This record gives sequence, C-alpha cells and structure tokens, in this order.
Amino acid sequence: MKKNLLTVIILALVLVNLILTAVLAFSIIPQTKKSNELIDQVCAAINIELEGGQNKDSSAVPIEDIAVYNITDNFTVNLADNGDGKKHYAVFSVGLSVNKTSESYATYGGDEMTELTDKETIIRSDINTVVAKYTEEEFNADGQKAVKEEILSKMQDLFGSDYIVGVNFSSVATEAH
Repeated sequence: MKKNLLTVIILALVLVNLILTAVLAFSIIPQTKKSNELIDQVCAAINIELEGGQNKDSSAVPIEDIAVYNITDNFTVNLADNGDGKKHYAVFSVGLSVNKTSESYATYGGDEMTELTDKETIIRSDINTVVAKYTEEEFNADGQKAVKEEILSKMQDLFGSDYIVGVNFSSVATEAH
C-alpha cells in the first residue's frame, strides 16, 4: 500500500511539473521572441549606424564614378552680420558630386538626374540656410571648407550618405553694401 501511495504522489508531482512547464513555455516563449526581435532591431540599427555613419567623400570614390550636378542659377545669399554695420552677400554657384555607383543613383534619375532637378528648390533652400549662418570671414575661411562640409552633411541627410559625396563652389564672390 505504501508503494502505491508513493507512486500516486510521484505521478501527481510529475503531472503538476508537466503542467507548470507547459505554462512557463507558453508564457516565456512569446516574450523571448519579442526580446529576440528587439535585439535584432538594435543590431540592425547599430549596423546601419556603423555603415551609414561613415560618409563617403569624393576622395573615396574614383573619379570615373562621380557625376556632377550643377545647380542652374547662381546663389546670392545674405551673410550673417559681423558687427561692422554693412550688409554682406555671397554670390556663388554650386555643383554637387554624385556617386554613380550608389544604389540611390537610379532612384534620383540616373545620368539625367531628373529627380535632383525636381528637388532643386529643396536643395537651394538648404544651401541658402547653411550659408546664411556664416559671416563673411567665416564663409571665406579656409576656402569655404566648413560651409562645404555643412552643406554636404545636409545633402547626405536628405539623399543618403553614399549618394552625394561632395559640394563644389565656383565663381565665388563676397560683397559688402
């Protein structure tokens, strides 16, 4: 009788263990899947940041893989006040160096760059906003390097980090009135 009672108790404990294991499995597995999805998303974001955070510049792209998109009209931008009581202007034209090997190249019109032409108003607005922050001295410092880098950063944010790889100024002049 003692063996049968002991066997019944062991069987009951095994069944309780089985039931609790099933409950744990059904409650933990969905949470584990959600955690794995979150970890995958974080890993993907880190990977994008590692790859996308390294902006390509025109020196990293071979010259044969660069196309130039020249913005049609010259820019005339009021520069920031430098305290001398005069209004300062910068007059310049801009060309954007485009990476032809970028995945975005076909998206933005390929060799015709039709999408860039359609978005020229946005591009012009961003360039005007950036240049207007600088005084005449800051604008002319180091061959407009800081201005070009900031415009490049804006363009890369707008179009993707590997599509626009350089900003070039031509016929630059500053005036004071």
